[in-house]
Amino acid sequence: MPDVSGARRDAAKGYCAACGSTVGRPFRPGPDGRPDAVCPRCGSLERHRFLSLLLGVLAPELRDLDTVVEIAPSRQSTALLDRVEARRRVTLDAGYDHRAVDALASVTALPLRDGSVDLLVCYHVLEHVPDDCAAMREIARVLSPRGIALLEVPIKGGVATEEDPSATPEERVRRFGQRDHVRWYGDDFDSRLCDAGLASVRVTPPALVGESAVQWFRLMPHEVVWVVHPGREASSPMLADGTGSGLTAAFDAVLGDLARAQERLERSRARADRLAAERDALRARLSEASAQQRARERGVLTRLRRVARL
Repeated sequence: MPDVSGARRDAAKGYCAACGSTVGRPFRPGPDGRPDAVCPRCGSLERHRFLSLLLGVLAPELRDLDTVVEIAPSRQSTALLDRVEARRRVTLDAGYDHRAVDALASVTALPLRDGSVDLLVCYHVLEHVPDDCAAMREIARVLSPRGIALLEVPIKGGVATEEDPSATPEERVRRFGQRDHVRWYGDDFDSRLCDAGLASVRVTPPALVGESAVQWFRLMPHEVVWVVHPGREASSPMLADGTGSGLTAAFDAVLGDLARAQERLERSRARADRLAAERDALRARLSEASAQQRARERGVLTRLRRVARL
């Protein structure tokens, strides 16, 4: 019988949509120590994995693109946007942290023509900008009529935006969480977008993929991404208790099948463990019986030698 006692014990820990891998190793803690944040294969965070899923859902709207713009790019997000077919890719940043980009520019003065951008990604930038309303107006200006922008900011529910660009770095840490943040956004963020000429809809991971799939994809259930386009209306948010994207039932079914397969795997492993234990017990009994047989044979030989001397 083959040796199965060393069969692998740890089931797949999750799926990283950023690198397209089923990951068997634990996800590492994030920059702030939060658990299950960093993919051990590609280094993506929850927002990168959610961005990958969002781009997949939006794929029918992201065909035949002319210009895709990413503001303050990261290695993981740039890799995701490289999969989007576009005739031109542009990365921009203000240059404070010396990241590699195509051009240095402020989001309040984008070096782009009116209506020239089909997809713009701006994650965790606006909370750094003293005049964020000017930045929102710039995003509205450069988006084409069919253009889509994906925005993400830190937000607190149930309160209005709290901001103070004049606060000291120490006070910013206390009030806004980082030395270079000048605000915490609140429930009025959609209104700010609307005033800048941007129609918006909030999208959350539970609404997009379903509650069951959030853990499998290693997402943050409370994360919010704003999908915006030129206009002045705020659509109903895609929240967990809403109708979702149509993917939730499919993901729930797939994860149900996965859970049942996992149960079958665990039963098979338990049976393999029992068989291995029985095998080891039989080997021990066989070894003991062999030792006893050798002892008996030695006893017989000893008696025969004594008889032969007589």
